[in-house]
Amino acid sequence: MTKETKQPWWKQFMTEDWIIVIAAAIILALAVIVPAIMPRMPKTLFTSKEWLDAGYMFVFLMLVTYLTSFIMKKPLKGLFLSFLAIYVLALLSNVVAAIPAVKSTGLESVFFAVIFGLIISNILGVPKWLKPAIQSEFYIKIGIITLGSTILFGEVMKAGAYGLAQALVVVLVVWNFAFWVARKMRVDDEMATMLASGVSICGVSAAIATCGVIKGNNKKLSTVISLVLVIAIPMMYLLPWLSELMGLSSSVAGAWLGGTIDTTGAVAAAGTMLGEEAAQTAIIVKSSQNVLLGIAAFLIALYWTYKGKEGQEKPTAKLIWDRFPKFVVGFVLASLVFSIFFSIEDAKIVGKITKGFSNSLFSIAFVCIGLETRFKEIFSKENRQPLKAFLTAQGVNIIVTLIVAYVIFGVIQPLLG
Repeated sequence: MTKETKQPWWKQFMTEDWIIVIAAAIILALAVIVPAIMPRMPKTLFTSKEWLDAGYMFVFLMLVTYLTSFIMKKPLKGLFLSFLAIYVLALLSNVVAAIPAVKSTGLESVFFAVIFGLIISNILGVPKWLKPAIQSEFYIKIGIITLGSTILFGEVMKAGAYGLAQALVVVLVVWNFAFWVARKMRVDDEMATMLASGVSICGVSAAIATCGVIKGNNKKLSTVISLVLVIAIPMMYLLPWLSELMGLSSSVAGAWLGGTIDTTGAVAAAGTMLGEEAAQTAIIVKSSQNVLLGIAAFLIALYWTYKGKEGQEKPTAKLIWDRFPKFVVGFVLASLVFSIFFSIEDAKIVGKITKGFSNSLFSIAFVCIGLETRFKEIFSKENRQPLKAFLTAQGVNIIVTLIVAYVIFGVIQPLLG
């Protein structure tokens, strides 16, 4: 019997998950040490500088994609042309989302990124040359880790512990209810988990993070994201109107909007309809829910890895660690490092850069998801139950959040000052 040779310690860091974490760590380090070299994806293309910024972002992301693909021993043939086409679509989605008339609707670039991908997939068909760079999971994971640098615990606590208190109560209650009702409606565990996170935590970002944690199906993620974005539009106009109809105070109304509307852009737009105080409270509550994303992702990952494949493998500490998504570790570490070792002001300066970078990666990822998805699958008979579950969960979310917002911001906050 031959003796098994022990692998060098560094070999464990050569897996795809760890390579993604290392790549994201280098990007974050560059954003801190030499922020001037970090690329920015422009929202308009009117000036030569904006075209140069777009070109620089392409070169930067192309290098990241090439280097990581080379290290992971993925094929490089055809990668350049494929990535160029996907990047142009992602850039176009950012430009469209920034048009004033479109921006006022609260629709974000990821929505248009999915739509552009879906149009090609469903009308033109995805040509063979476009397929090499369709790596949605890769872009999502790096984007989530860099997004972690913008989740600052100190900022939320300083801005309002009341917002965090509301977020904790609402997320716990609504997530569990959403998951329960989805399973009752015979939605599978994978879709139910993504749906529950999207409704209860912070919409698009939560659904993306959850999909990565559970290694979910990108087509199911696309369905959840579509539901989140489409339903957020009428809510953005309906909730401010109901707030005024019920005579809610600015702080209670803002807390209600921030806790129920599932996209940050729509929250900001809805809040401004009710005034500055309502808008500020809405953003604070939404930021508090964003902070909980890391904790929720960690707990979901822990449960999912403990559960094991079909529940048949006996979980051990090593098995859980081996299965545990390392990008979640990267996300939590990024949040901790920027929360503990940086002042809020310095972290926010870097955060503006990294948030833009992660948004660019999400746009690219959602172009890829759109290219992999068919319209008939999103609106198929099999997705009727997820739609019903989402609407039911969102209805309960609206009621529960209104009650909690009123108690915390309408009763407790005035009493305690």
